[in-house]
Amino acid sequence: MLYPQILVAKNQNKKQIAILLDPDKIEVNKLSSICDKINKTPATLVFIGGSSFEGKHLDLLIAELKAQIKLPIVLFPGNPAQISAEADAILFLMLLSGRNPEYLIEHQVNAVPILAKTNLEIISTGYILIESGHQTAVERVSKTKPLSRTNLEYVAQTAKAGEYIGNKLIYLEAGSGAKNPVPLEMIKKTSNTISIPLLVGGGIRSKKQIEEAFENGADMVVIGTAFENDLTFFD
Repeated sequence: MLYPQILVAKNQNKKQIAILLDPDKIEVNKLSSICDKINKTPATLVFIGGSSFEGKHLDLLIAELKAQIKLPIVLFPGNPAQISAEADAILFLMLLSGRNPEYLIEHQVNAVPILAKTNLEIISTGYILIESGHQTAVERVSKTKPLSRTNLEYVAQTAKAGEYIGNKLIYLEAGSGAKNPVPLEMIKKTSNTISIPLLVGGGIRSKKQIEEAFENGADMVVIGTAFENDLTFFD
């Protein structure tokens, strides 16, 4: 099971890195070079998913990934069409920063009969979108506004509410290709407020920014666009 391993890593202060792959931007026949690079990175997990992906070729893509890398494959779905039984686990997302009922409960309800046919480990995750300087795909697709990057108290309060609801993880996200990453002081404030593992992603473009996120309380950093644009990012 993956979640107990994430908890152990947090308790032992072992920081983790997840590489996020957007299936819309990956061709199965070009996967070998990506997998070769992933195998040489310090990544401990691979997330796969995108805001607007409709699920085509997802099963095949994940099967090929699992054949070429040994890391757990975790679904990071934008909607129920992105569920694949080939993965190891799924972040069962609740968009805590928005008030669109589709992303608070409707997609989750529609996912239940699909998940019932799989053996996926289901990890309840509170997802909090943070303003990043321009409109991201998450904001556009979910039709929700991100939380202000200056209101640290409200973001931390939202994260704690997610923990009280029963979320097992909190994910602070600036969005794919974000202009600005989640502020370090926000990471620190949120980390000090919750007791469950904290994931941070979006807009992180350097190893220094990864280290700064870790130093301020992130338990896991998610790298997507930076690796997508430069497969030698971790070299």
